[in-house]
Amino acid sequence: MKTIIQLFLLLILTLPTQAKPKQWQTASPKYEVRAVWLTTIGGIDWPRSHSIATQKQELIQILDQLQKANINTILFQARVRATTVFPSEMEPWDACMTGKAGNSPGYDALQFCIDECHKRGMECHAWIVTIPVGKWNTYGCQQLRKKLPKLIVKVGDEGYMNPEKPETGDYLAKFCREVTRRYDVDGIHLDYIRYPETWKLKVSRAQGRQYITDIVRKINRAVKGEKPWVKVSCSPIGKYDDLPRYKSSGWNANTTVCQDAQGWMRDGLMDMLFPMMYFQGNHFYPFAVNWKEFSYGRIVAPGLAVYMLHPKEKNWDLSVIQREMNVLRELDLGCTFFRSKFLTDNTKNIYTFTKDFNTIPALVPPMTWAGKQAPIRPRQLDVQRGMTADRLVWHGAKDQSGGNYLLYHVYASTDYPVNTDKAENLIATRLRDESISVPHNGRSLNYAVTAVDRFGNESSPVYTIETAHSQPKVDFRELIMGKPKPKGKATSKTTSKSKKRNKR
Repeated sequence: MKTIIQLFLLLILTLPTQAKPKQWQTASPKYEVRAVWLTTIGGIDWPRSHSIATQKQELIQILDQLQKANINTILFQARVRATTVFPSEMEPWDACMTGKAGNSPGYDALQFCIDECHKRGMECHAWIVTIPVGKWNTYGCQQLRKKLPKLIVKVGDEGYMNPEKPETGDYLAKFCREVTRRYDVDGIHLDYIRYPETWKLKVSRAQGRQYITDIVRKINRAVKGEKPWVKVSCSPIGKYDDLPRYKSSGWNANTTVCQDAQGWMRDGLMDMLFPMMYFQGNHFYPFAVNWKEFSYGRIVAPGLAVYMLHPKEKNWDLSVIQREMNVLRELDLGCTFFRSKFLTDNTKNIYTFTKDFNTIPALVPPMTWAGKQAPIRPRQLDVQRGMTADRLVWHGAKDQSGGNYLLYHVYASTDYPVNTDKAENLIATRLRDESISVPHNGRSLNYAVTAVDRFGNESSPVYTIETAHSQPKVDFRELIMGKPKPKGKATSKTTSKSKKRNKR
């Protein structure tokens, strides 16, 4: 496997940078993380207003746009700098919500985002900024200093939780437990879980890594103790460490900031990684391969610097991101956009490209390492065929994982039986309800439904009866003009039943 990856790396490094992505683009996979960091600090992605109605409408518009690009994972910044965008017993409201830190906006933004993501079949992960607590005299930092005076360290004009104090891990674990217990989040996403780059390290690197790992372990236990299906992830520095042939230029996760992210995957402390790979060329591809090689069967979705496309940033050419997206798909890795606004603003047509690249939906890979048994499939799937849509109803699926509820994926095809291994047959994902209406545009479709537990394990499918051979063709003239009256007197009972059918 290692030799194959090395040969692949040699190939991509020798390809001309102007190569058109579609010339070597792989088929869209069924399982692939397609994520976005949705930043709330300073309202730079959201919110752009202090009105409740406007904030909600803005977020709906963002999520609608991301859904159209088949994004399936939202990393929503919930803890900002010792401040939050949800009502917390531990920390005050962030200023982005009302313009003044500590003031309630009158609604729960995290709950609203979770609900809206789930309506769209997206996962919502609570993005928790861990060690930094903001400028020394900002409200969140001041409040935390009053509560934990010996735990906050000043470095320059910034405040940080001291990673070398065990109370830091205890506090962050308690915070993450509160979020996990109260909210139906799909993940807890840890940001800045490392030493600050300006920190003057007075212990060995090995000891520093142990301090950070101890914090991660406490958070993992707190989250998994509440809901074992909630994914624990982080956003490490984009280069894990120096490679034999490619150096990290002094900026890497493992040595520079004592962030042993690959060790956390190996030891089961992380379910996912979102490495911040805001580079290109030889600073990107060899290190992406390294993340793949040491993923230990878990999920890696590198972060891409779409903000670098902007003329006020580095003014990258769109082909840089296009090529990186193609290579990550070739490596069977996901991808994550930083940040949401640069994607939805269609900076240098990145949104247009992404919609084309993600024409077919994809599922978040299952947490197979949790060792849970897949659900028992639904016992029955019924279809009520109408003039413009088919009404699907199913029941009888059973969870075997200990999760709190089941979700459902729906597939459709003109072929029978519907191939549920093909992503192009997915028409709805992560449904809570046991029914759906599907517009058929005049086609006779076959359907399949699978049950999915909270770990992402999918049951075998239940199928409808084959349309082409077992179901009579729909007579659209009859649907429009009505069924011809039979010879003899029609009863009012028959007429009543016909009206009821047409209402469905």
